[in-house]
Amino acid sequence: MIDLNYRGRFAPSPTGPLHFGSLVAAVGSYLDAKYHHGKWLVRIEDVDSQREVPGAASEILYLLERLGMEWDEEVVYQSQRSEAYFEALNILSKQGLIYPCTCSRKEIADSSIMGLNGRVYPGTCLKNPASVKKAHALRIHTNNDLIQFKDILNGIYSQRLKRDVGDFVLRRVDGIYAYQLAVVVDDAAQHITHVVRGADLLESTPRQIFLQQLLDYPIPQYLHLPVVTDAKGEKLSKQTNATPVNSLNTLTQLVDVLHFLGQKPPVEISEGDVASFWQWAQQNWRVNLIVH
Repeated sequence: MIDLNYRGRFAPSPTGPLHFGSLVAAVGSYLDAKYHHGKWLVRIEDVDSQREVPGAASEILYLLERLGMEWDEEVVYQSQRSEAYFEALNILSKQGLIYPCTCSRKEIADSSIMGLNGRVYPGTCLKNPASVKKAHALRIHTNNDLIQFKDILNGIYSQRLKRDVGDFVLRRVDGIYAYQLAVVVDDAAQHITHVVRGADLLESTPRQIFLQQLLDYPIPQYLHLPVVTDAKGEKLSKQTNATPVNSLNTLTQLVDVLHFLGQKPPVEISEGDVASFWQWAQQNWRVNLIVH
């Protein structure tokens, strides 16, 4: 299917080398873009400098090249985008939706209830405004309006943010902008039409749609791929010491990704080269074959 307006992206965090789980997200986003004859962009999500591993960003880009994955435009680095995040925060502030929060993690834990993905902030500093003279985070005032979207693979998903998530942080107490704000601003700036990523980010999508609505940004199509887990059933991550992708054995690992995504590649594809792999994979990409 040809969709020349299609703009997808892969947005890794340089907190370590790519592992098989992140490779699945990379390949899935790449194939979906190329199948539609669209653009595929790469963005390095290095907004959190405290978690960044020196050299990881360049290693990721080198590996993508070794894998035969070609991005279409200049790589964007979130660490260079602080001014854009500040402007978006200012727009939300003018709508009266941003407030300072001086609550510690212990205070939140002692006074909150569990939500979909952790504790729901009880609105302590909304009810009793905090002094901006103290070190503070900035939260956005949410509501219980239904936010619902149709994921291309997973179907209808919905949340009521106030109940399920609570007022969430857009700028941390250390001044670092939160992922939820940065990703929304960058997707809009890069005119991203389709977001293909892991299902571990499915529950954060309503927060992003909420911000997109408030900032008058277009809402992309979302496709959340199955999460790769280890023998214990835990998501592969740097924290669980996931094995890095081997840059010397790229074809075998690419074929493994296709199998994980249910794409049924022919046996002989493993005997060819990376170029022939991509030729087959781009022509035969089928989202409906993915088991989720």
